[in-house]
Amino acid sequence: MNYHLSQIPDRAAKPRTEGMTMVMDKGLSTREAEDFLTMGGPYADIIKLGWATSYVSPNLNEKLALYQEAHIPCYFGGTLFEVFIARGMFEEYRKLLAQFKMEYVEVSDGSLEIPHDQKCEYIRILSKDYKVLSEVGSKDAEKIIAPYKWIAMMKGELEAGSVKVIAEAREAGNVGIFRGTGEVRSGLIDEILTQVPPEMVLWEAPQKTQQTWFVKLLGANVNLGNIAPNDVIPLETLRLGLRSDTFDHFLNQ
Repeated sequence: MNYHLSQIPDRAAKPRTEGMTMVMDKGLSTREAEDFLTMGGPYADIIKLGWATSYVSPNLNEKLALYQEAHIPCYFGGTLFEVFIARGMFEEYRKLLAQFKMEYVEVSDGSLEIPHDQKCEYIRILSKDYKVLSEVGSKDAEKIIAPYKWIAMMKGELEAGSVKVIAEAREAGNVGIFRGTGEVRSGLIDEILTQVPPEMVLWEAPQKTQQTWFVKLLGANVNLGNIAPNDVIPLETLRLGLRSDTFDHFLNQ
């Protein structure tokens, strides 16, 4: 840090397994990626190329190389996995992961209905070669999943080999663990936490109010995802009690 302050919460050191910040790259140019890494790189733990943007992004290899040089793992969004599964192209998807030398892979069923036992089988297969992040929850705002089902799916996917389960919210933060207004479904979160260790969940929380809520609930080292590149440093100040939203939270602790 640039100067000393007392009463700052401890942050896990990189490479982190908790307190992770997952950044959503929705189509940064290589120059924008370079600029982001200059400032946000020290605080970014993993980068997701949103949904299937990798299919249409120019200079993909060049950008992936930038992230690799910065020692920040990058992975394809879960929707791309579903795109391949919907076309019966699972083996082709595995070849794609090998082609681009991926370390992580996301397995999701937010747009495509996949029987849960089949989803867990995909996780088991992919976890032999990759670190699997599996996403729980639907991108359909009309589809409400009961808390006990969230818990059962999360536990089943962790047992199948996922290193983290992602709690769905989309890039807007208005489905899944959030209501359409962006308000946290706090009862759902509370129930999940009775059965699933918080360090095993990566909570998608693109909005500042959502990030603040999770930091206050679970502390500076909560795993948060779908963070916009320009919000990585603001989020780090939230984690450290250096923004008005969490200003008093860590004082005198």
